[in-house]
Amino acid sequence: MSDQGVRRWWDDDGWSPSDATGQVRVIDSWLVDEGRVRGFSLHAQRFADACSRFAEASRFATPATGAFLRAVAESLPERGRWFPRVELVETAAGPRLRLWVRPAPPRTRTVRLWNSGPDRRSLPAVKGVDLDHLAGLRTAAVAAGADEALLLSPEGHVLEGSTTSIVWWRGDTLCGPPPGPGLLPGITRALLGELAGQVVPERATPAGLADVPVWTVNALHGIRPVTAGLGRFLDEDVVTAERWQTRLESLAVPLKEVPRVVRL
Repeated sequence: MSDQGVRRWWDDDGWSPSDATGQVRVIDSWLVDEGRVRGFSLHAQRFADACSRFAEASRFATPATGAFLRAVAESLPERGRWFPRVELVETAAGPRLRLWVRPAPPRTRTVRLWNSGPDRRSLPAVKGVDLDHLAGLRTAAVAAGADEALLLSPEGHVLEGSTTSIVWWRGDTLCGPPPGPGLLPGITRALLGELAGQVVPERATPAGLADVPVWTVNALHGIRPVTAGLGRFLDEDVVTAERWQTRLESLAVPLKEVPRVVRL
């Protein structure tokens, strides 16, 4: 994504202008579409948990996130399509919290995967620590004619994409990699699991998914059927995915309702 939008620091006395300086350690992002957002409380909790893990690993206290995330919700635009990013940034003065309000790129409805081999992230369960590594993998995937890099466990099981969770269908049962320290807690995956009843944990190799429909899911694009690189794809898979996409989008709530659900 290009370096567009506006960055602002958050401190106890409110917002102040920011540039791109500092080392980004933790991030989270979600889609705001005409003043509506889905899963904000889950994104907020994931970000707060990741900030706490950074504090434990670095032995530096991090700023409180509850007030910051409420202020973020109250300041987001209510018109247009946006993909804001919250950040914990390591600076010379210590860790600080920053909001980057970015225009959302267009949604794409399908995705092609490129197998990047065994996962080499240092901390898969924290979004941000391995940002540069994942960006490099995605660049390699695009150079190979795909859209996203596929990450595998050391044993060769499917984990996730460079910016997406991965799920698949066994008949009417939605399945996905087992949660754990090797997997980012996917918010859109969790929301989809609520709609489907559950996401059944399953360890699967790419060969084991050769005959089933596979989706990637994330906050920006929602649901995208995989058309190449994993699983099997039929034209009707797009129709099925769009039907579930409509259900997923129905979970979005107005921004004005969000600050009340942030309890960190």
